[in-house]
Amino acid sequence: MKLHVFPGADEVLRTLADYFVAVASQAVAARGRFAVALSGGSSPKKLYELLASPEYREKVAWEQVYFFFGDERNVPQTSPDSNYLMAKKALFEPLAIRSAQVFAVDTRLPPAEAATQYALAIEEFFEEKKARFDLVLLGLGDNAHTASLFPHTPVLHDTTVGVKEVFLPEQQVFRITMTAPLLNQARAIAFLVYGASKALAVQQILEFDRDIEQYPAQLIAPSSDEVDWFLDAAAAKELKNQQSS
Repeated sequence: MKLHVFPGADEVLRTLADYFVAVASQAVAARGRFAVALSGGSSPKKLYELLASPEYREKVAWEQVYFFFGDERNVPQTSPDSNYLMAKKALFEPLAIRSAQVFAVDTRLPPAEAATQYALAIEEFFEEKKARFDLVLLGLGDNAHTASLFPHTPVLHDTTVGVKEVFLPEQQVFRITMTAPLLNQARAIAFLVYGASKALAVQQILEFDRDIEQYPAQLIAPSSDEVDWFLDAAAAKELKNQQSS
């Protein structure tokens, strides 16, 4: 695991954008394509906008990038809450990404069926090979969730490599998420976390005893051991040890 701590969000975003470019270049050189699982929310939106900006858009072979989603809300793709719609507006449309390169969750289906179909789409993309994303981008909620791996939900104990529906009783909503075993097959995982509201969750994940029911993001431990945390000083302020381990 590597920690990258910067004074403010702008430095965090720029460093992660550079990291994205480097990982994409390595994947295309090694395998002829770059398969990335995107995160939703407000923090990654700024990253996607930066990647689509004139400064970065020429640095990636976008025609060889294939986009997936680590999780999705059970809403129409036209909903302002849709992770797909956010990425479409911030990244896909500005870069004129072909629809064949984007694998979105079909939220027109019932949640369980949507999860099953998305798992099949991932299997078909990787064919008979192990479903191994070149990069998974993740965020962190104030309650220590990541993707849609929420505290005290059954999916936390799912040992299958796949995609599952998750019901959140407090909100009375469904989400669809990649399971931890699927996420952990990735060649590289990058957490993007900034803001003081995330400081306690960051400390819980990185320094508290393992308790996946309370702190689900502790499940993220890829076999490659390639996990990078991109943090601003506010998000890292509760950490006793800010050195990479």
